[in-house]
Amino acid sequence: MFRLQGSKVLAVEMTGDAVKAKNGSMVAYDGDMAFKKLSGGGDGIRGMVTRRLTGEQMTVMEVKGRGVCWFADRAAEINLVGLRGDTLYVESSNLLATDGGLRTGTSFTGLRGASQGNGLFTTTVEGHGQAAIMSDGPAVLLRVAPQYPLTVDPGAYVAHQGNLRQSLQSGVSFRTLLGEGGGEAFQMRFEGDGLVYVQPSERNTIAGDV
Repeated sequence: MFRLQGSKVLAVEMTGDAVKAKNGSMVAYDGDMAFKKLSGGGDGIRGMVTRRLTGEQMTVMEVKGRGVCWFADRAAEINLVGLRGDTLYVESSNLLATDGGLRTGTSFTGLRGASQGNGLFTTTVEGHGQAAIMSDGPAVLLRVAPQYPLTVDPGAYVAHQGNLRQSLQSGVSFRTLLGEGGGEAFQMRFEGDGLVYVQPSERNTIAGDV
């Protein structure tokens, strides 16, 4: 069971089950815990091949035991996400922990990922359970409906879930090349029905330098 202890520490109560967490993110535990290093990008042989192809090199650990284990990472804000058979798309650097039964993998993001400076792939989490994602400052959860598409700065994007189509909008023009651009060269546009997590801070991106 996941619960927040403050906004920057995740407490996980375990009764013999397991969770996957970012390697090195354990800050305390009581009871009896065992730690096993894994790798991101997915499970099994397919995950190993995927990691080599995509460069999703996030290292994770499996924590199994009885008691309470607390996780945190560089005082980042933590957000709990409930999954009911759907898929969460999240940058690997923003993923803190998942229920042990959730499946992780990768998804092609194309130019959107390139504009963020995070490569062409992103991490996916699927199944039934809870995940904890991190943000630089308290994240806001923005709703996307068919009649209300949403546009997000790539540097502020954290994650999304639901039935959403995403595309990259470019404002690059001849004026941009002359240094007279509008300051927002690329944006991510979401259409459909779902939720988008946005942080109140912009990480450095390739798009931010255009």
